[in-house]
Amino acid sequence: MADSKQKFRRRLKAAGRRLRELKMIAKGLVSTDHPIQVHIIPMRRCNLSCTYCNEYDDVSDPVPLDEMFRRVDKLAALGTTLVTISGGETLLHPELDDIIHRIHEHGMLSGLITNGYLLTAKRIQQLNDAGLDHLQISIDNVMPDDVSKKSLKVLDKKLQLLQEHADFHVNINSVIGAGVKDQRDAVTIGKRAVELGFTSTVGIIHDGTGQLRPLDDQAQSVFSEMKKLGKRGYARFNQFQDNIALGKPNNWRCRAGARYLYVCEDGLVHYCSQQRGFPGIPLAEYGVKDLRREFLSKKSCAPNCTISCVHQTSLVDFWRAPQPLDSHQVFRAPAHSPQNDLVRIKVQETVGAD
Repeated sequence: MADSKQKFRRRLKAAGRRLRELKMIAKGLVSTDHPIQVHIIPMRRCNLSCTYCNEYDDVSDPVPLDEMFRRVDKLAALGTTLVTISGGETLLHPELDDIIHRIHEHGMLSGLITNGYLLTAKRIQQLNDAGLDHLQISIDNVMPDDVSKKSLKVLDKKLQLLQEHADFHVNINSVIGAGVKDQRDAVTIGKRAVELGFTSTVGIIHDGTGQLRPLDDQAQSVFSEMKKLGKRGYARFNQFQDNIALGKPNNWRCRAGARYLYVCEDGLVHYCSQQRGFPGIPLAEYGVKDLRREFLSKKSCAPNCTISCVHQTSLVDFWRAPQPLDSHQVFRAPAHSPQNDLVRIKVQETVGAD
């Protein structure tokens, strides 16, 4: 258990983190010419092979540190407020702490998504020292199965280590939907997370393109229970998940490519992890023109999207700026083809100049 000195330090850090988050919201309301959240991939390789996941391989080398520094510096220059490091398994990157520290040096909030297997007391302290703000672990079941080894049985000791040593915010995400053997596992995981002092969220498993898969009756029942628990802090929901659970499309303005970016291990900017290839522009070449174009671009995948981080990031702009551009018309050709160069020139008057 944490002593009084550690508890005071944690409360102080949490207060500073909340202040920075409030500044992030204020900045997002004032201007639309910067990304709010970016997911960046320094490591595609993973030590697990969950059957539902399409975001890993078992062969890729880590992105070199100097290249990651250039990408982080570029995100800072674009005015990014939150950089979340994702993968693959992020803790496999040998210089992960240097990347986190670089984000911290720029004054950006830092997040980390990990399966938790490689966490030790020492590793958690290193993350503290690097300046990490947020960490998320997804736990898919209570007992490991042939779909996922990310189970509460395996990871509970890691959660206890986080409770004892972590100075950063910890969120535990559970899942419901297709492929989950026991939908009620989500409730067990959520209760355990809150018992340890963490926040808890729940996600609905999507298909291979991040699209909608309605919940069956059992999952609907668990979803309703989790919503009731959420009122007491067990989970956080918003309206788009209600529609997803019922298999209904959402009417919203996706700001992927503008307010939310997904930067793959090759340094290309994509809408999200499930819509790779659009716009497919190198981060090094990404600028305000690209942000403005994508802010105004309507995404055809949006109505049935289940990618919560994009939904949540886009909420700050739900009330403004209709989207007159069709993103898939703009980027039907390869990212750097002569055709796309002409298209970019054509939409420039609508989007505006740097």
